[in-house]
Amino acid sequence: MTAEPMMAEAGRDFIRDIVQADLDAKKHSVIVTRFPPEPNGYLHIGHAKSIGLNFGIAQEFGGRCNLRFDDTNPTKEEQEFIDSIQADVKWLGYDWGKNLFFASDYFDKLYEWAEGLIRAGLAYVDDQSQEEIRQARGSLTEPGKNSPFRDRSVEENLDLFRRMKAGEFPNGARVLRAKIDMASGNINLRDPVLYRILHAHHPRTGDKWSIYPSYDYAHGQSDAIEGVTHSICTLEFEDHRPLYDWLLDKLPVPSKPHQYEFARLNLTYTLLSKRVLTELVRGRHVAGWDDPRMPTIAGLRRRGVPPAAVREFIKRIGVAKANSVVDVGMLEFCIREVLNQAAQRRMAVLRPLKVVIENYPEGQVEEIEAVNHPDDPAAGTRRVTFGRELYIERDDFMENPSKKFFRLSPGNEVRLRYAYFITCREVVKNAEGEIVELRCTYDPATRGGNAPDGRKVKATMHWLSAAHAKRAEIRLYNPLFTNANPDAANFTADLNPRSLEILTDARVEPDVAAPNPAEAMQFERQGYFVRDKDSTAERPVFNRTIGLRDTFAKEVGKA
Repeated sequence: MTAEPMMAEAGRDFIRDIVQADLDAKKHSVIVTRFPPEPNGYLHIGHAKSIGLNFGIAQEFGGRCNLRFDDTNPTKEEQEFIDSIQADVKWLGYDWGKNLFFASDYFDKLYEWAEGLIRAGLAYVDDQSQEEIRQARGSLTEPGKNSPFRDRSVEENLDLFRRMKAGEFPNGARVLRAKIDMASGNINLRDPVLYRILHAHHPRTGDKWSIYPSYDYAHGQSDAIEGVTHSICTLEFEDHRPLYDWLLDKLPVPSKPHQYEFARLNLTYTLLSKRVLTELVRGRHVAGWDDPRMPTIAGLRRRGVPPAAVREFIKRIGVAKANSVVDVGMLEFCIREVLNQAAQRRMAVLRPLKVVIENYPEGQVEEIEAVNHPDDPAAGTRRVTFGRELYIERDDFMENPSKKFFRLSPGNEVRLRYAYFITCREVVKNAEGEIVELRCTYDPATRGGNAPDGRKVKATMHWLSAAHAKRAEIRLYNPLFTNANPDAANFTADLNPRSLEILTDARVEPDVAAPNPAEAMQFERQGYFVRDKDSTAERPVFNRTIGLRDTFAKEVGKA
């Protein structure tokens, strides 16, 4: 797969200023960054910010960015997630080249260094349970308590650690802890766990290991092995930096990377907690990780969001040191801006209402010329079939119109886009009193949409030939949550019952229904849509990427 050309971010931020200063001071000759996801789920829009920052900096400063999987917890990691992460990074337009790594590549070296810490009296095997360790760690106002096993001899610790590696002990029986300071004001320095026993099959190392390193232990050392110069993390890792530096100082690492923290992305009407996203999938609140309502990159892609829009959004929000919440409207603006320029126009009727033009000759059809993009003449035109029986949008007719309703109503004349002026003469209803058909007349002199006598109409409507339009399923997506700041602890209470509406009787132009590349298009007056992977030749399915304007906020306000 060929990556799209990367978009260089305009402007500067504090991390780029640091990188430039380091280059000016000749602290580094080559800038090396990394994106280190844990393969236990799908990436989301927040990860896109980190991806854009790390790969963007590498590109802008002529360096490289490694893609490194933090595969230190085999009980939660799957090949599916590894594959999806690589696909997401590529889709966003970035390429790691030959620089694909796994923390598991360094397990032997990490173990060797762990034994070195034991020999130096800087690590020990602790027999306490996870709960006992937690209780003895203290709090922000109270120091921790030393483990009763903290003063074991080097020889005993080495013996126990090697036996842990050999698989002699059950899960949870022992851990290896760094010996730092149980009274430290930073809880992360209160003898953190470096290794735990975990009898689990690893996707890459198989059953070789019965112990696995913690993230804090594997992270900095992996950076050092790869020669990373700027280890860029989100703010929750700021308190971990002293431990990151402590390990680099105590171990014979080949380089000394430095960790920098930036504010993570938070969006209104969105939760980016991996726990919540996992529960949404497992609880069947959504149809999977790539459900178009999900904030995952896979979900955005399936919804039809172009990667250029995501990159533009990341560029606009910038990189800051303080956490904040970004209005999801900014993301939607970027999506509309990109799609408006790129998406070709087509006509689709989502809720069809039949129109019979009584003075149009029976059996006659004609082709009407329609433009593919009003702002791009190079996009050309297409031919749309017009006939006696048409479909219009049900919402475009009102039997008893209000003063501000200018679309079709009894006795009112409107324009059919690219075609003719029509006037409603009769409303046909079924036995239940429901409108099932409109009887209209047309003015043959208005072909193309203009009247020779100069008369004007106040509304232009889209339409489709009833005989030629193809039936399609349309999926209309709205935000997954009704609350602008949903509660992660009780997210189900904020779920939007109208996050998905499925229309099974929509109509689309014939060429739209034909199997074609999954490129987003604008259904005129409706929004931007993309063909879904569930489509078949007999039943095309389209997802609404986004409407032409924001109506959800207004609907929530009325509720």
